[in-house]
Amino acid sequence: MGFTGGLKKMKIFAYENDKFSGTGKEYSVYINPEKYSHKYKICYTDPQAQGSNGTSPNFNKMAQETVGFELVFDGTGVVPTSLPGVVPFTDDGIAQQLVAFKDLVFNYCGNIHEPRYLKLVWGTLLFKCRLRSLDITYTLFKPDGTPLRARANMTCIGFTDEQTLAKQAQKCSPDVSHLVIVRAGDTLPLMCQRIYGTSLPYREVARVNGLTDFRRLAAGRELLFPPLVSDAGAEVEP
Repeated sequence: MGFTGGLKKMKIFAYENDKFSGTGKEYSVYINPEKYSHKYKICYTDPQAQGSNGTSPNFNKMAQETVGFELVFDGTGVVPTSLPGVVPFTDDGIAQQLVAFKDLVFNYCGNIHEPRYLKLVWGTLLFKCRLRSLDITYTLFKPDGTPLRARANMTCIGFTDEQTLAKQAQKCSPDVSHLVIVRAGDTLPLMCQRIYGTSLPYREVARVNGLTDFRRLAAGRELLFPPLVSDAGAEVEP
């Protein structure tokens, strides 16, 4: 089976807020990367004393994801630039291209007092991130030493706002509130079992939601499931 559709270029969007909202500045790469790496990591602590004959790693946190790739900048005129107002073949080689690119992804933004928030989009990759490092290697020069081509290695670290992180960390915890959509065939005891690990609090959930018949739930309805633990620390009784 052959590939269908036209060539899609990697795009980098730059935003001035951590919600990645509004109209972000857009950059399309000149040449798609040959490859990119997407690294995941879990951090552990080891409580074992020095000299122990083994390890007992305890979970500490989910480390930041990183995505790394290489971009090519060309000032020979062979590769057209995609930056508005930037001419690829000029007396200063690739200087304009790099200045414009660094201003987008690297430089301090006065409006937010920090570099911009980035979103990488290419194929199945959609990665919200911040730039960690930008390593530029110059590979081709004019006779006077002006760079005509460069390779830029970028490493970006994943970014998720604090509110979303809190939701992700607590979404399966029985001691926080949940808003759940009823599915076909659901009953209140069954949903309580799924959320709390016990069906016992179904009467309390029915009371909170004003339900008179916990066996017949309308699919698509949103129900509130309160924390399993009360303010006094005791389990909610049916």
